[in-house]
Amino acid sequence: MYNASEKRYENMLYNRCGKSGLKLPAVSLGLWHNFGDTAPFETMRQICFTAFDNGITHFDLANNYGPEPGSAEKNFGRILKEDLGQYRDELIISTKAGYDMWPGPYGNWGSRKYLLASLDQSLQRMGLEYVDIFYHHRMDPETPLEETMGALAQAVSSGKALYVGLSNYDGETLKKASAILDELRCPFIINQNRYSIFDRTIENNGLKDTAAELGKGIIAFSPLAQGLLTNRYLNGIPEDSRIMTDGRFLTKDALTEERLQQIRNLNGIAAGRGQTLAEMALSWVLRDGIVTSVLVGVSRPEQVLDDIRAIQNLEFSKEELAKIDSVSL
Repeated sequence: MYNASEKRYENMLYNRCGKSGLKLPAVSLGLWHNFGDTAPFETMRQICFTAFDNGITHFDLANNYGPEPGSAEKNFGRILKEDLGQYRDELIISTKAGYDMWPGPYGNWGSRKYLLASLDQSLQRMGLEYVDIFYHHRMDPETPLEETMGALAQAVSSGKALYVGLSNYDGETLKKASAILDELRCPFIINQNRYSIFDRTIENNGLKDTAAELGKGIIAFSPLAQGLLTNRYLNGIPEDSRIMTDGRFLTKDALTEERLQQIRNLNGIAAGRGQTLAEMALSWVLRDGIVTSVLVGVSRPEQVLDDIRAIQNLEFSKEELAKIDSVSL
């Protein structure tokens, strides 16, 4: 029987999510990779235990996380049932719907039918009565925004979600969606978007500034650029790396000689700060207080501890920021 560390809240930093009453750990655990049907179950358990023992209270999923859709939620549901469930009121559990989930015309995107059916299925897989945050996973170019936002509001009014979020939206659509959700009195509190030293999209499409203007939180996924912003590839491509073992999200083409030199230059800047490259990359995302939390994906429990060390040094000088920009953009 798992018993959580009594010291679990001593060292983690918790940030308020926008103007809401909810606080998230500065480092959250994403179950996108390494929690599906291809991962060892005992490793998943130990990752979750290490995370919670060190103050990571937020566990982020989606209906399609796998590779087999739904498998990450099933595995996490088993961990909840056997171990973590006794701490449910200390946990923030989020899930999403928007990408392909089942065959036919009702199994993806943003219709009311798909979103509410998907939420019911997610709750069943995890053995939960509600999730803390339910996201629409991507913008739908065809379904009226009012319908999609109405489905999110219904998820809350039915008691199946406490808060709602938007993922992979741009600034313009975020502003429109937020206005609809405000009118529906739906607690929309957070945006989930890709953000890293190598991916500044939310700075360029207005999402980051708009979220700050509206008082909404941001949680950043892929803050380590799928492992590129670590010491993993400083000397080339290891045989057991994600590039070699799982080509879905990071391919050999991503590691050009130019990119490799950027990684080495950034590693030098990190060393000058007394950090690893990964620690600096996470600190950089959190540096200005606009991003509430970074989502990390790990394959081993020790990596959780490595990532948490990022919160020990969140300050950057203007010179350091300029240097990071000069070698990465």
